[in-house]
Amino acid sequence: MNTVVKDWQIVSVFDAEELVGQVLYATVVDDSTCRFAVDDYVTTSKIEKINTFTNLVTTHSGSVYQLLGTGKTSRVEIAHFELLRLGHSPQEIKALTKMSH
Repeated sequence: MNTVVKDWQIVSVFDAEELVGQVLYATVVDDSTCRFAVDDYVTTSKIEKINTFTNLVTTHSGSVYQLLGTGKTSRVEIAHFELLRLGHSPQEIKALTKMSH
């Protein structure tokens, strides 16, 4: 097992109305790879596989994430993707972009 996460979201990244891909945004519970500290956020590379039976997500880079609890889905525009990578949640990004309009 690589990384165990909670408070997770499957984030669909769009360019206008075209789906570019999906990433996982979550809070780290445990990380056997030593890349993340407990309670760090993580935004993954593109999701390649989601196994809903085992609650495992595999990403393009080959990392495996175990999902704890119930998560949710959300979306961001590609123009705001860097904010997600910097640690802003999809909900924070939505609020920030509403304020700028």
